[in-house]
Amino acid sequence: MSIRFDEEKKVFLLNTPSSTYIIRIFNGYLLHGGWVSKISSWSGNCVMPMIDRAFAPVPEELHDKVDFSLDTQQCEFPIPARSDFRMSAIEAKSADGTIACELLYAGHRIYVGKKPLKDLPATYVNQDSDADTLEIDLYDSLTGLQVTLFYTVWNNIDVICRHTEVCNTGKTTGIYKDVPLSLQKIMSASVDFASSRYSLLQLSGAHARERHVITRDLVPGLQGVESRRCMSSHQQNPFIALLSDNACETSGEVFGFNLVYSGNFTAQVEVDQFNMSRVQLGINPYNFDWNLKGGGTFCTPEVVMVRTQNGLGEMSRIYHDLYRSNLCRGKWRDRDRPIVINNWEATYFNFNAEKLFSLADTAAKEGIELFVLDDGWFGKRDNDRCSLGDWIVNKQKLPGGLEEIADGIHKRGMKFGLWFEPEMISPDSDLYRSHPDWALHIEGRGRTLGRHQLVLDLSRDDVVNYLIEALSKVLSSASIDYVKWDFNRSPTEVASCVSAIEQQKTSHRFYLGLYRLMETLVTRFPDILFESCSGGGGRFDPAMLYYMPQTWTSDNTDALSRLPIQFGTSIAYPSSAMSCHVSAVPNHQVGRITPLAQRSHVAMAGTYGYELDLNKLSAPELEEIKEQVELYKKIRHTVQFGDLYRIESPWNKAAKAEADDYCAWELVSKDKNQAVVTLVWNFAESNCSTDLIKLQGLDKKANYVIHNSSSLTLQQMVRAINFDMPASEFNAVPEGSIISGEELMYLGLLIVCKPQYGGSVQFILEKV
Repeated sequence: MSIRFDEEKKVFLLNTPSSTYIIRIFNGYLLHGGWVSKISSWSGNCVMPMIDRAFAPVPEELHDKVDFSLDTQQCEFPIPARSDFRMSAIEAKSADGTIACELLYAGHRIYVGKKPLKDLPATYVNQDSDADTLEIDLYDSLTGLQVTLFYTVWNNIDVICRHTEVCNTGKTTGIYKDVPLSLQKIMSASVDFASSRYSLLQLSGAHARERHVITRDLVPGLQGVESRRCMSSHQQNPFIALLSDNACETSGEVFGFNLVYSGNFTAQVEVDQFNMSRVQLGINPYNFDWNLKGGGTFCTPEVVMVRTQNGLGEMSRIYHDLYRSNLCRGKWRDRDRPIVINNWEATYFNFNAEKLFSLADTAAKEGIELFVLDDGWFGKRDNDRCSLGDWIVNKQKLPGGLEEIADGIHKRGMKFGLWFEPEMISPDSDLYRSHPDWALHIEGRGRTLGRHQLVLDLSRDDVVNYLIEALSKVLSSASIDYVKWDFNRSPTEVASCVSAIEQQKTSHRFYLGLYRLMETLVTRFPDILFESCSGGGGRFDPAMLYYMPQTWTSDNTDALSRLPIQFGTSIAYPSSAMSCHVSAVPNHQVGRITPLAQRSHVAMAGTYGYELDLNKLSAPELEEIKEQVELYKKIRHTVQFGDLYRIESPWNKAAKAEADDYCAWELVSKDKNQAVVTLVWNFAESNCSTDLIKLQGLDKKANYVIHNSSSLTLQQMVRAINFDMPASEFNAVPEGSIISGEELMYLGLLIVCKPQYGGSVQFILEKV
């Protein structure tokens, strides 16, 4: 079993394949003992010293026995107002108005397997032997507060999953009897480190600039990220990592933390006066206050924790494997995802059946597999100012209804998909005129619009029930194979028609309602491939992947802009979850013109498709797209389900201040029979330095034949990218070369010449 308890030493050892997480009990207090490379036993000698420190108060019962202060120890679940002045993991206001609590060890349970979280998405086991779980009960006898800490330790992957459950047992007397507890802060996980010699990695940005990698050294005080937008957000992602001084892609100690939640979150690191570090993740205390009556319980979202000694790359691959196999669910979890054509950038709101079928005819000839009808098919939706909430087909625009479109697309040999934005409501809609109170609002205050729309109050059962039935009716009305689920603004006035004491539950209840809505629909329609979206990547979080196995990565489809977005996303999320499309140039978001091959190579980093009007392209461009589609079908299983290696990342080049910047990544099939290597240049000076691209993850004992990703020879392709560069000036591996895996990994591919004006090259390696 991966979890052991030493009764004599009062210590828990939680063992993943390569790491050990230590929890110890001292005088009833739960202390942290370290998270280290795997050890077989624990002597009890390597603990935080109990020495007298200035201004470190000692609990009364220990005052004359030992210099013990919670303020100087590594704590497993820090409590407030009881000698630890650092950030606490819980704040529950009791009947006397204080938040102090004395949570002491009250028992534990160890069992095989993993229980689902109540009403929340979480990782799951495919069979009980996948993992073992430890539950530790902590109890405050004065208030009757019980906290249960859950640790699921995976047996075949270096992951520990944590969450917390809080119960107001009501087992108390005096002023505390039968009085609700006000839960104002509750973290899903807290981990103390004995040192602050780490860098903090976060994924930050904005709309159309999501999840750029930012790193900074830890300093004394608080640092971290959070969202108060009632969504995980474009600006910050519910993921952080601590990196040791020497950590890079291939080596060094890395600790990753990812919260399985889509709403307000906090991910903080506090460095204290002794240069110890405390990491906490959970629901943001902002606008949160959960009233717990006697017998009431509250369950936090899950945190997925990964430790590796082998760098960022291995950490990412661990997350990718876990999320693909133990977070994503349903029919499409392990299936290759279809190649998409979306009509949005081709038509926007201006379409009819004839225009859609014309686009579909061309797409079918190109070998594209899924046609998606985006915004504008319902209500009176000819612009973005009306009709959200009125999920009824616009018969003026589509007289034959969705049935005609779906049947027409299927007759052309493609699947049919549909866009929704279920959580939104337009003031100019029949739904709003009937139920204005269904929008999030604060009585007596004005309502804030975003994209001319309001947000439905999903904390209400009647609103969720309406959406379940309205969306089910549409999804049952035609043969629909795919749904793009959008969310195009951050909620404001996050309040509901409830009593004041219940009001600050609204934000979390909104997500409980959303999760119920999605769970019902994916269960009713198990054959549909659902893709989440929030103005692009505004809700790219693990919780959404539990219901929808892929997410629209960003509204910014410019190839060069996508490089840091996709690289950053890959830190925690697998390629199968990243929806990446080729769009028209000049790009609709940034106005840049990039080669069609480069746009395709960048988009082939995830699930693949097109966002453009195929009927406006030239015959050579259409022929090139046909080749791209044929190629992706040959490599997509490797791309979507293979192991990712970030060979040269955007942030590496920025740090080195190199002018000839490029990105390179490699995806290797699990059986190591195929690899896809992509290099994308941003801009290059003349007389550039040479570069050696050392591949990773191959079978070193095998030989690989190297192909380019085009029907052109490699020299012709590079010459085409550079316009006037003679092929003889490009010194590269010839097409069809056979090279051993160890040579490709240890010697590498020598890249002598770079495109002067940007461009890309892609190699396909096949084991022979």
